Amino acid sequence: MEHAPFFAEIVQDFPKADAWWVTAEDGVRIRVAAWRPETAEPAKGTVLLFPGRTEYIEKYAPTAGDFAKAGLATLAIDWRGQGIADRLLDNRLIGHVDKFLDFQHDVQAALKAARDLDLPEPYFLHGHSMGGCIGLRALHEGLPVQAASFSGPMWGILIAAPLRPVAWSVGWLSRLIGFSGKLAPNTSLTPYVLEGDFADNTLTRDRSMWDLMAAQLNAHPDLALGGPSINWLYEALSEMRTLSQMPSPRQPCLTYLGDNERIVDPQRIKDRMAAWPNGELRIVTNGEHEVLMENIERRTQFAAEIASHYLATVADGTAEAAE
Repeated sequence: MEHAPFFAEIVQDFPKADAWWVTAEDGVRIRVAAWRPETAEPAKGTVLLFPGRTEYIEKYAPTAGDFAKAGLATLAIDWRGQGIADRLLDNRLIGHVDKFLDFQHDVQAALKAARDLDLPEPYFLHGHSMGGCIGLRALHEGLPVQAASFSGPMWGILIAAPLRPVAWSVGWLSRLIGFSGKLAPNTSLTPYVLEGDFADNTLTRDRSMWDLMAAQLNAHPDLALGGPSINWLYEALSEMRTLSQMPSPRQPCLTYLGDNERIVDPQRIKDRMAAWPNGELRIVTNGEHEVLMENIERRTQFAAEIASHYLATVADGTAEAAE
């Protein structure tokens, strides 16, 4: 594998990673990065970290550092169409994918990279937001992880009821008349953290993390991403509807949901977790969409709980039960 840039200067005092380019089977180039615990003891396993829409590897340096404290390595992904992975439209600020299932090519490329880098098994999954949707599909496709966790998973999107049929209709029509790559209505080319107001933002209640995310994009504009394409929205709605009709996977699962969630659909998450064997839903008081980007006390607590959830499945032999 060829080394890729990792923008170490924008992660401040959080752990640095090594990054690589990997090519998915359909020819799209993505970026992966690996963090390993800096201890004499071998890592106890590896977290496959699936970020959300608009996100990029460097943003998860704090989370990888917290997992490292529990003895876990982390592999994170720049999905196609974001970060410094291949962008799929001439206008790189529009988040786009041709088919939502194309993200599974990225999953397989990242899994191969984890093995090529000799990252230790067992593997675990953490999916945030869009990464939760991709991750749920990956579990159904046989992703070899022992346990899963999610934060604000995109198993449904909050769209006003009168606008939902409009979103479906516009998405379908856009394919017929050739504007599926256009920016989705009521979205912007400017990244949310660069135009939003911290006072009532939908991501985090921690000012330092909000400022860090904005500083990262100002320092490296190539990481920036605005709103989704009409096609992305249509494909996402289709995938979420399909997944909602599928049973919950067998891996033990821990999911976090902020009690002030305003991006993804909380009821879809509650319904899914109520039907997930060996599943637990934790509601985060005063929580927004990105619970792992809250203040240091809260995010380290959540990461430690997730790591304990993973490692408990090793200790109690859940792996054999899930195979």
